[in-house]
Amino acid sequence: MKNWLLAGALALGTFAGQGALAQAVVSPEVKIQSGDSSGLRKVGAEVLFWSQAQRDQNFPHMEKLFPGHIVRAGGKVRALPAGKPLAFPDADLDAFIAQQNIAGLIVLKDGKIVLERYARGYSQQGRWTSFSVAKSFTSSLVGAAIRDGYIKSVDEPVTRYIPELTGSGYDGVTIAQLLTMTSGVKWNEDYTDAKSDVARMFLEPVPAGEDPTVYYMKKLPRESAPGAKWVYKTGETNLIGVLVMRATKQPLASYLSAKIWQPYGMEQDAFWMVDPSGHEVSGCCLSVSLQDYARMGQFALEGGKGVVAPGWFRESTSAHADIGVPGRGYGYQWWTYPEGRFGAQGIFGQTIRVDPKSRVVIAVSAAAPKASDDAYGQARTAFLNRLFEAAAK
Repeated sequence: MKNWLLAGALALGTFAGQGALAQAVVSPEVKIQSGDSSGLRKVGAEVLFWSQAQRDQNFPHMEKLFPGHIVRAGGKVRALPAGKPLAFPDADLDAFIAQQNIAGLIVLKDGKIVLERYARGYSQQGRWTSFSVAKSFTSSLVGAAIRDGYIKSVDEPVTRYIPELTGSGYDGVTIAQLLTMTSGVKWNEDYTDAKSDVARMFLEPVPAGEDPTVYYMKKLPRESAPGAKWVYKTGETNLIGVLVMRATKQPLASYLSAKIWQPYGMEQDAFWMVDPSGHEVSGCCLSVSLQDYARMGQFALEGGKGVVAPGWFRESTSAHADIGVPGRGYGYQWWTYPEGRFGAQGIFGQTIRVDPKSRVVIAVSAAAPKASDDAYGQARTAFLNRLFEAAAK
């Protein structure tokens, strides 16, 4: 299976460069050229069903399997100095790391590192995949594009930037409704179902010249009025990425590098996987170092001044949609939690969690045994709440 996955990934990599509006820096590991993409399409869905051994091996090295763009860091690094070590029982930390298959855990207090642990062969110099944590990065680029004048407002219709959606379930849907996943379009995000939308969206052949995300999403039916119902949809974040790319006329990796990665002082280059057309998979698949995940949380905590539209993070990290869980909600691609906390969350345990009151940021990289599991998630949140409480003292 391992050899088949790698061979398929290489086959996918031969196709992914067509259709990009501008040239981002390409990953040196898997070349992007024109060719057949059938093998890559299969592997893209297969990630959801990897064995634990494959997750452990591949999550820190996605650039060796998939084509993508490099998000370049700059020469100036934002320091994360050591703070007062967090007083927390080592035995409890060790148990959490083992039980949740944690690869990296970091806690910042006032921008200083008070706890940093690595496991599973991961290290400070490595990168780890993000899965849906990337959604919050994509949201931040919307805020930057509004400040830069590329996008006028989140109240604009999506079809203004993606006219191919005219006449589809997305006709009349606003950017804000994409951001909050309240479009009313029907979608299946079941990670255990190989026939779900999230597993199938890049499997279908796409006519020449069409964006694969737009091609798939425009065929989906509407099940409720826009704004009336929240349904989690990775495909809609992928649409947001297409929208930002078209508005800015540059790859998302280039825009992320120019607006956040270099100005804020991220330490390491990041890697962003691309779809069969060579566009970043904006709902997923950024590979970032643990400290840079923490820096992103700190960036959001500080409000992104001078980068995003004024008040963007206050607005985007507020609950705009009821997700049916008491005390929790969904903002502009950020989850909201009790106590005014907010965060980014990805399958298999990837996490950024922020507490504005105590000025604490927590980032977690993991290889959990299931993509999504309520008991696992509840245990993770309970432990993170303990870390917040300890750091607030």
